[in-house]
Amino acid sequence: MIKLRNVNVAYGKRQVLNNVSLKVDRGKMIGLIGPNGSGKTTLLKLMAGLLQADSGYVELSGETVTRRTANKIAYMTDTDNFFPYFNARQIFEYYESQFSDFVMEKALDVAEFLSVPLEEKLKSLSKGNRGRLKIAATFGREADFYLLDEPFSGLDPMVRRQIAKGLIRYTDPEKQTIVMSTHEIQEAEPLFDELIVLSYGNVIATETVDGIRDRYNMDTTSWLVSLFEQKNKEEAF
Repeated sequence: MIKLRNVNVAYGKRQVLNNVSLKVDRGKMIGLIGPNGSGKTTLLKLMAGLLQADSGYVELSGETVTRRTANKIAYMTDTDNFFPYFNARQIFEYYESQFSDFVMEKALDVAEFLSVPLEEKLKSLSKGNRGRLKIAATFGREADFYLLDEPFSGLDPMVRRQIAKGLIRYTDPEKQTIVMSTHEIQEAEPLFDELIVLSYGNVIATETVDGIRDRYNMDTTSWLVSLFEQKNKEEAF
């Protein structure tokens, strides 16, 4: 379990996360939803141990999350930081040298499933193929938690569907958890068990997808639109 208690983060005078408390259990597919600037990337970096909170606690299985925790949590950034003159095989070899839980055979299997060219240099790959490669490298690890920052961003619908299938195929739903930020709600809705909704650094809702359908009689997109409309009305008074 990843647990956050009363977490605050500010960048200068701007409050990015405001007294956030939540928990992420194993065996879940969780969507992290919110407009740009709501704190999603900051929250993922906190969970991954890449960023320290100004106050509050972030814990993994009862232990404080630090940079050393990165060897237990697979984090995929929304930026493309790979070496441009490496090919996919060299990227996998680099991951293998850095992470004890990286399994080359699995990474190659994911790459084949996602049709990742193995021998082309990254600088020659399309954005879609680089996106596929990031997924293959990340899921080449056998981590308990996968934290994905906008894995569908800028990709065409066919690539997004292929990646969505890969997320299901290459994780164990009983033992492993995916926390994924995304704006592609309709594409990702079938994947999610739960949603965490952020607005201006505040968690304004946590809800299961089944609960949204049963309690509100809405699909996820309609519920989110309704939630933010109500939030905007409250802030107007």
